[in-house]
Amino acid sequence: MSARELMREVNRRNPVLAWTGWLHVALLVLFVVFAFFDGRTVTGVNAWLKPAKFAISIAVYTFTLAWFMPYLAHYRRAVKLISWGTCAVFVGEIICVISQAARGVPSHFNISTAYDASVFGLMGLLIAFNTLLVLLTLALFFGQTAPLPPAYLWGIRLGILLFFLASVEGYAMVNNMAHTVGLPDGGAGLPIVNWSTRAGDLRVAHFLGFHALQILPLAGYSFSRWRTETVRRHAVACVLALSLVYLAVFSLLFWQASQGRPLLAWN
Repeated sequence: MSARELMREVNRRNPVLAWTGWLHVALLVLFVVFAFFDGRTVTGVNAWLKPAKFAISIAVYTFTLAWFMPYLAHYRRAVKLISWGTCAVFVGEIICVISQAARGVPSHFNISTAYDASVFGLMGLLIAFNTLLVLLTLALFFGQTAPLPPAYLWGIRLGILLFFLASVEGYAMVNNMAHTVGLPDGGAGLPIVNWSTRAGDLRVAHFLGFHALQILPLAGYSFSRWRTETVRRHAVACVLALSLVYLAVFSLLFWQASQGRPLLAWN
């Protein structure tokens, strides 16, 4: 399947989620253009970097969810709720992030004024609602689904579960009122992602947990079609073992950050 055919299939599977993803792809292009003409910085990086990263993350998430939704065809009302609810959450979220980038102030952990606190509070409510939608999606995948290879199905289930844990881990940032542990947000960071190189950064585990949603289903699907018969016969065990390793790495990265230690120390 070519990239064009793949995206056509995503559009066919769930137009609401697919077009939410395409909206954020278009916004990403705008944010890159804005960054060339707007040199203002927020926490040490261009003001439009955070909106750009959010646009990428939202597009990947909504495209992935669009791919999964036809497997839940028995739950039409729930799928409609998940689709439109996810659309509303992330359109609202990106509007909040854009509004603060346009003002040249942080969108997260910013309660400097009543307006800033309202924006941050609204984003929190939106993400809390999305976390409930993720739980609903997980519950449905433990119910009746379209016929799928068992390893692929378990990859989807465990991918959603780890995505949920990463969402919960996000509340550790809220409690800390920063994503950096040991130093204020900003300062030296890895290129593009800007993860701190001098202190702990809770975004590392957050990122890894979120992308279990793509990695574990792909692994489960691959194990079920592996050339070696032994692997195919034990495909479910393989995906479960990979998930345990993934969980262990996710937990280690969270612990490392919470101790104030960077992923990579870089002077």
